[in-house]
Amino acid sequence: MDIVSRIKERLGHLRQSEQLVAQLILADLQYAASASISDLAQRAKVSHASITRLAKALGCDNVRDMKLQLAQSLAVGERFISENASVREDIPAIYKAIHDILDINAGLIEQSQIEEAARCIAESRHTLIFGVGGGSSVVAQECHNRLFRLDVLSNAYSDPVMMRMTAASVDISDVVVVLSLTGLANDLIDAANIAKDYGAKVIAVCPESALADIATIHLPIKTNESDYIFTPSTGRYAMLAAVDILASEVAILTQKKSREKLRRIKHELDEYRQGPDRAPLGD
Repeated sequence: MDIVSRIKERLGHLRQSEQLVAQLILADLQYAASASISDLAQRAKVSHASITRLAKALGCDNVRDMKLQLAQSLAVGERFISENASVREDIPAIYKAIHDILDINAGLIEQSQIEEAARCIAESRHTLIFGVGGGSSVVAQECHNRLFRLDVLSNAYSDPVMMRMTAASVDISDVVVVLSLTGLANDLIDAANIAKDYGAKVIAVCPESALADIATIHLPIKTNESDYIFTPSTGRYAMLAAVDILASEVAILTQKKSREKLRRIKHELDEYRQGPDRAPLGD
């Protein structure tokens, strides 16, 4: 458990003097992480011993260790602690954030990169799609959803063990698409390395990162996280756009086969839904 959570959990069980220090820390994490023990004692109006006891009560080796852990928590998630980051964003601001991330990514992927990646997929025996986490795993499934209708044999996986197993089953005629908003997920990096070891081409949709360095073809994206913590990451729109661009290029290359598959899917959906002709191909 991180130190901020420990402070909040144990606050009611501390001595009064220790509670004063704990409340000071929670109120101003930046100050607490950098202040000397004398400054903390003076501001909380307690003794040096109270601060030492608090550090021990929180499971820290000493006050220095407590301050180090506070600094680490601050570096990881200050905007999740500060109430100043909780100002509501209205609906137009959310749409603008989505528009802004697409603008940042527009033109980032070069046409030659897309053409090469699409050709690999169109000519593949089997395309595996990997994504882990709440965003990338959903986009991996959407990538599969886009490719199977283009007559591309594909499967999407988000379970780390299944990714390793299927990566170990590839050969030189297969392609592995890895999706990540950070490029730092170790499960993806491991699976990509396994697939490359067995000869598959690896297409990475991610920022510049360790995962990008592994890839045979890197389709770059950029994320732009705001200080407002209550809306999902807009980075997934950049990833979805990259998948759309890739699938559209694959569709051009496979159109002799995919046109008939798309027509059949559309026909069956219209029969099922009894909706308008321009209803989306899917739901």
